[in-house]
Amino acid sequence: MRLKALLFDLDGTLADTDRLHEQAWLEGLAQHGLRADHHFYQTQISGGLNPEIVRRVLPWLSEAEGELFLAQKETRFRELAAGVKPLPGLRKLWVWAQSRGLRRALVSNAPRANARFMLERLGLEFDLVVLSEELPAGKPDPLPYRTALAQLGLGPEAALAFEDSPSGVRAAVGAGLRTVALTTGHRPEALAGAFLHIADFTDERLWTWLEGHDPAGP
Repeated sequence: MRLKALLFDLDGTLADTDRLHEQAWLEGLAQHGLRADHHFYQTQISGGLNPEIVRRVLPWLSEAEGELFLAQKETRFRELAAGVKPLPGLRKLWVWAQSRGLRRALVSNAPRANARFMLERLGLEFDLVVLSEELPAGKPDPLPYRTALAQLGLGPEAALAFEDSPSGVRAAVGAGLRTVALTTGHRPEALAGAFLHIADFTDERLWTWLEGHDPAGP
């Protein structure tokens, strides 16, 4: 079956924002006496759902205190991300998908305020936005991707997913999707399950694959 849709994660996939989230998280955790580092961020935070992260790493906070922490953390992230740019090659991929009538869906663990902020900064509009915080389960559960496929009316064989975190790759692969992993925040060995690992969307191996599954092809 030829390609009919592209499904994208947000942070670390559309733009290299992982380091900005890391800075915001580590600054916030330090205010609560937790001196975390890059390894801690990658293994305990990256790709997770915010409320679950807070319950795990700051278990002494009340629900209200946890919500305040997250609000402050996301405000700080948006300050850091004011000048965010799309990953190299994303615009080319966007035009390619539009010219072939491919549907595009955003599937993210990001809070809605961050998703809206990022899409405005990047100048992107999706046919569908699926956010884990509005579902019974988020990544690494496959539910967000299964929800996107159901709303698009497609089987997993008709779509391609782009992810950058171990939890995101597990979610996409668990939904039966062929998955391309962006290595913006993690080494390829941490992104097992993806069939292709790329630094950005200019990688010729990606374009060779896309040409072989081009819906406009013969």
